Amino acid sequence: MTASGEALRSVGPNLCRSRPIAALHVALIMAWTVSATFVLGVVAVWVSVFSRSGNLVHRIARLWGRSILLVSGVRVAVRGREHLDPGTPCIFMANHQSNYDIPVLLGHLPVQFRWLAKAELFRIPLFGRAMRGAGYIPIDRRNRAAAFQSLGEAAAKIRAGASIVIFPEGTRSPDGELKSFKKGGFALALQAGAPVVPVAISGTREVMAKGSLWIRPGRVTVTIGKPIPVAGGAFPNKEALMEAVRRAILAASGAGGAGGPCCD
Repeated sequence: MTASGEALRSVGPNLCRSRPIAALHVALIMAWTVSATFVLGVVAVWVSVFSRSGNLVHRIARLWGRSILLVSGVRVAVRGREHLDPGTPCIFMANHQSNYDIPVLLGHLPVQFRWLAKAELFRIPLFGRAMRGAGYIPIDRRNRAAAFQSLGEAAAKIRAGASIVIFPEGTRSPDGELKSFKKGGFALALQAGAPVVPVAISGTREVMAKGSLWIRPGRVTVTIGKPIPVAGGAFPNKEALMEAVRRAILAASGAGGAGGPCCD
């Protein structure tokens, strides 16, 4: 037998043993996610009655996100904090590779923000009620009139001082490449006159790829780029702004790498 064959035979039993352990870990994560969603969802709904701003509910959501990352063995490094100005409402636009992008941003984007999210998520019992309690905004892409109404609501929240997070691709990338952008978020930015902050997330696809239930521990990097000013006619149309944001996210992706030296 060749040396490589001996090596494969020697690691084979270890792989067989490790796969059931990994499957058990995934089952634990799923059980924790369901339990945490139920328990913290109940708390969030109750708190939303007393917290009209939604800030306290968002802190509960942050705890939810961090707990899932902890159980999953996912560590997060954040770069570019110096580009954040908590006093200036903005629109964060991030690439989207995995379901884990949501707990990563909830747990580690160190500002108060509100999601502009698919309307389907708001139909999930309890979870959707908690999202509404936090002031998150549903957008129904299948209904043009409702979508425009949602963008108007988001613009009003921004003008009132809230920041918004959007995945401009609209859905997760199956291969990790940055896909084409939906125009709604850019129409919102021009309408609100709010700066766009590009955010690059690296590593979540290795934790959980689109179409897979397999979850692996790993390191994730969130790189926050410089704000792109929109007010004052900086961009003549949505397409020009889309191209600028695309370039900024790609640049931040190159700066972020696959992990960071310090994690939150």
